[in-house]
Amino acid sequence: MSDTPACCLVVDDQDRLRAALVRSLRQGGYECLEARSGRQALEVLASGHVVHLVVSDLRMPEMDGLTLLENLRVRYPDLAVVMVTGVSEVETAVECLQRGAFDYITKPFQLSEVHARIERALERRRLLLDNRRYQQHLADLVRQQTVRIEEVFLEGIQTLVHALEAKDPYTQGHSARVAAYAKVTAELMGFGDEQVQIIELGAELHDIGKIGVNESILNKEGNLSDSEYRHVMTHTVIGERILSSLFGAAPTVLSIVRSHHERLDGKGLPDGLAGDAIPREARLIAVVDAFDAMTSSRSYRPAMTPQEAVRELRTQQGRQFDPDVVDAFGNAYYDLDQLPITTPEITRRRLPWRIAGAGIEIVAGPS
Repeated sequence: MSDTPACCLVVDDQDRLRAALVRSLRQGGYECLEARSGRQALEVLASGHVVHLVVSDLRMPEMDGLTLLENLRVRYPDLAVVMVTGVSEVETAVECLQRGAFDYITKPFQLSEVHARIERALERRRLLLDNRRYQQHLADLVRQQTVRIEEVFLEGIQTLVHALEAKDPYTQGHSARVAAYAKVTAELMGFGDEQVQIIELGAELHDIGKIGVNESILNKEGNLSDSEYRHVMTHTVIGERILSSLFGAAPTVLSIVRSHHERLDGKGLPDGLAGDAIPREARLIAVVDAFDAMTSSRSYRPAMTPQEAVRELRTQQGRQFDPDVVDAFGNAYYDLDQLPITTPEITRRRLPWRIAGAGIEIVAGPS
């Protein structure tokens, strides 16, 4: 036990018996409070007194000991409770143990026996609380380790994305620019800070699935055949599959990766979603992804000017692109002479707090 004496609340409607118990416990080094009924005991506890153990008689007016015990288990689960019963009430005392009492004492009793039972109940309480703290600490360590493993995985994914792009001078820096465009546009559209962070993450990882696309098709000069185009578009499904184990608690990231090539008119891939069935964040990425692609030189065509690219976005409003997103992008980047942006420096991203370690369940332990 700690240096601070434990506080016991003695509950009994018999004044002489209650007074004798209180006097004996105080002589044994405990702090003591008193109550004449279960109802009064709850009032004492509600007043803010720190109580470690309740010694309660079973038969009392207003609220008996069993009802008091049920209230204590719900309201004050960390309390140790010892019931005081008559010899004829042993079956009821056993029921009290089944409902959460730590121990029971039968009348008539020896004060030395009461002290021993209280010591034992307080020791059991201490061990239970220590065990809970240990489990909580262990769960925290597991969560920290899991978060770090996830962050290392994310760093590896980031490195892979940018390494894939670096192999092709036409796509180098594409994902970083898309993430930057997405951040500014999302903020203008009213997304919250955490949502913007998740959208940036999804934007940076949106093309990770291209690792599973045939490079000869991916870098083909000239137009793709229908089958080749559909093969390239499988990168959305492959990317979702790669990231699903990390972002199971972040469906927004996965929906961006899977659905950024869907079209408002339902003619996109991979699922043919239309209108509001396409996640809003994916509709956002579709616009900024297309703008960066159009303003970048590719093996099969030269880069468009920003003016030409914005004009194409507006031409496709309501068909391929969400008009609200196109408008927001236009408002965010109204000075077209400043476009396209310079490729931002690659920074190590972290998982948003509500995603990191989200699969870990903290075990509280028994009370």
